[in-house]
Amino acid sequence: MTVLVTRPAPDNERTASALRARGLDVLLAPMLRFEPVALPADVGHDVAAVIVTSSNALRAAAPQLAGSPLLQRPLFAVGGHTADAARAAGFADVMSADGDADALRALVTERVTTGLTGARTTLLYLAGADISRDLASELAERGFDVVTQTVYRMAQVTALPREACDAFAANGIEAVLHYSRRSAAAFVAAVRADGVEISALAVPHCCLSANVAEVLREAGAAQVTISAHPDEKDMLEGLTRALRS
Repeated sequence: MTVLVTRPAPDNERTASALRARGLDVLLAPMLRFEPVALPADVGHDVAAVIVTSSNALRAAAPQLAGSPLLQRPLFAVGGHTADAARAAGFADVMSADGDADALRALVTERVTTGLTGARTTLLYLAGADISRDLASELAERGFDVVTQTVYRMAQVTALPREACDAFAANGIEAVLHYSRRSAAAFVAAVRADGVEISALAVPHCCLSANVAEVLREAGAAQVTISAHPDEKDMLEGLTRALRS
């Protein structure tokens, strides 16, 4: 059984390894391309703490942070994977919300309010160019001064790899994994442009959230599953069920 992974590199390789461990064949078709954005030389010199909701933000910023005072600031991460990336980037004081953006907002509110960050009050949010929710505004409503700094963008890929097109045309792909609304939309646009829309939308599509699944359903996909929780473990369990049905 062959599964198509639309997740961007390098995370798609980790997903591919997990799928191969389950005895599945894998084709990679990243529908978004990672592009780092240069940081201003003086970024973060007067901030109290750093907020990160994606390991991609750290992937983009890390090469630019050697000797930066930001590394000495507390960093709030949305989950364990992002927290690990922060530590690998050189941040010494890392706190994980172990959840979603709501949990992160609650953690920041609790810890900053209790004086963790000292006399400084400004928070720096390292983010992508396209964000699914305005965390900075949500924190601003609670009285925090938040500066959002774009550190990367995910550019849309407009075509599937030739191997993936040929596999769809030959009915050789049995399921597709989708991790974000933007990548799902890019996938739909690509299969239409490549002329494989009918076969591509006929297979099961496993989505990380209802927001992602909406894109596939609107495009005409009939077999759409949603992860019970927004994590890859539950997503792959849903894939297993979809392939058995």
